[in-house]
Amino acid sequence: MRTVTPLSFIIYASLIVVLFISPSGLLLANELRVATASNFSEPLKIIAHRYEQATGQKVTIISGSTGKLYAQITHGAPFDLFFSADIKRAELLDKKGLIVANSRFTYAIGKLILWSPKKDYIDSEGKILTQKKFRYLSIANPKLAPYGRAAQETLEHMNLWGSLKDQMVRGENIGQTFQFVISGNAQLGLVAYSQVQRPEQPIEGSYWKVPETFYSPIKQQAVLLKDSESARGFYTFVNSKESHAIIQSFGYGLENDDHAQ
Repeated sequence: MRTVTPLSFIIYASLIVVLFISPSGLLLANELRVATASNFSEPLKIIAHRYEQATGQKVTIISGSTGKLYAQITHGAPFDLFFSADIKRAELLDKKGLIVANSRFTYAIGKLILWSPKKDYIDSEGKILTQKKFRYLSIANPKLAPYGRAAQETLEHMNLWGSLKDQMVRGENIGQTFQFVISGNAQLGLVAYSQVQRPEQPIEGSYWKVPETFYSPIKQQAVLLKDSESARGFYTFVNSKESHAIIQSFGYGLENDDHAQ
């Protein structure tokens, strides 16, 4: 049996304190873990930062494709909240009894945009897609990402889904899809409007805002996965006027917004 001397015990106890106490004095064990779809990571970082400043509560954001995050949650991933890029996964978690009852809500309405970092490359009506004057078009995987499904619906609406298949590169999520365009691996991409719209800044490059009648509404829903005071505090803050203003500044609509579907 191992004997712990008084000095060793003090060092051991100090290590425990270091591991569990944050610089602000809050227990790291109470740190919020918030999973979010890639398209919402930037506005959520700003919202989380404002919340940390106001409350001292540490918020860690984990971003990825909605499909993969959903799978992780069903397998027990220790997230406190989940910001999905669609309604489907939030509903499924609700039906499985994996969320706090009556916590599901629409936090944003996503919008699709055809974008290129090159100026004057994309026309205002998206005719470049029919002219096919590009090598590769980047889209998110329709099976994993709601924005990928919206991209597929858009191309089907334009009768281009079959003819452009050989010119598509697919990202696992909308974040990777955007990176394909930024890196030049694709000349243009069907990405989230929120990825190119920045508060009080002009959009760089050229773009076409896809008519919202071309695809099913991208209603993005969030759910509480753990019922705790800290989780409910952040949940409430996301629903505040301050957070709504941040969300809209990135080009999203709100469910009660006149421009939302």
